[in-house]
Amino acid sequence: MEHTYHIKSSGILLAATLHEPVVFADKAPSQYPLVVICHGFIGGRVGVNRLFVKAARDLAAQGWGVLRFDYGGCGESVGDYGAGGIDVLLQQTRDVLRYAFQLERVDTGRVVLLGHSLGGAVAMLAASQEPRIRSLVLWAAAARPIEDITRIVGEEKYQEALLTGHCDYLGYQLGKGFFQSLQGAQPLQEATNFTGDILLLHGNRDDVIPLDAMFHYERELRLRQKGSSETEIVLGGDHTFSSAEGYQRLIASTAGWIKKQTAISSTLAV
Repeated sequence: MEHTYHIKSSGILLAATLHEPVVFADKAPSQYPLVVICHGFIGGRVGVNRLFVKAARDLAAQGWGVLRFDYGGCGESVGDYGAGGIDVLLQQTRDVLRYAFQLERVDTGRVVLLGHSLGGAVAMLAASQEPRIRSLVLWAAAARPIEDITRIVGEEKYQEALLTGHCDYLGYQLGKGFFQSLQGAQPLQEATNFTGDILLLHGNRDDVIPLDAMFHYERELRLRQKGSSETEIVLGGDHTFSSAEGYQRLIASTAGWIKKQTAISSTLAV
């Protein structure tokens, strides 16, 4: 079952889709584990080539609930993307998590946060500040947001924003404050404050966020006194895992790891 919701966050509504797990027995479990998906820079809850739709349905078929949402100004959510900077993205993530933890049928002890690209950096920041998140999955996560996003939009657009106050990137008005907020975002440093378990996956064909980003996270995570970390290079995977080979490896590794984290059985081999 898939349901559309609108989640309040600082005066705006964020569009979200909840996938309830497929029922394998005569009756559904009273509570189910949940995966919350954070999309990347100027993305949306559908994902490039329907990445998040496919992932949500595959995970729901194995017994997990999945909540995917649009950040403000993206997808079907109202608002202006980038207004308020990364702090607003972080607050919106917190508000979505707060909503998720209040869902009647969600097992609040088994909520997994998953972030892709810039959403991975935001998820890392959110998880480091939310003790109820014990499991975190990062797909091709940005490690140094200001460098990664500047590389994506181009140096010319970045300088334009600094000089004039904003730049137009693919129709999105990105303000000077947005880029300044990225300069202050330090997900690598915050990684050491996350005491839960984490899985990092990155495609070997990613030409948007360098593969080195995964190893930078891995190095910081190894300094922790508590919490495990696993890394995997997804062979054949580009930044959005668009090939059938890359996606199947991505979802199989993700599902296998989450299965161990949430301790549920699965009857679907992905």
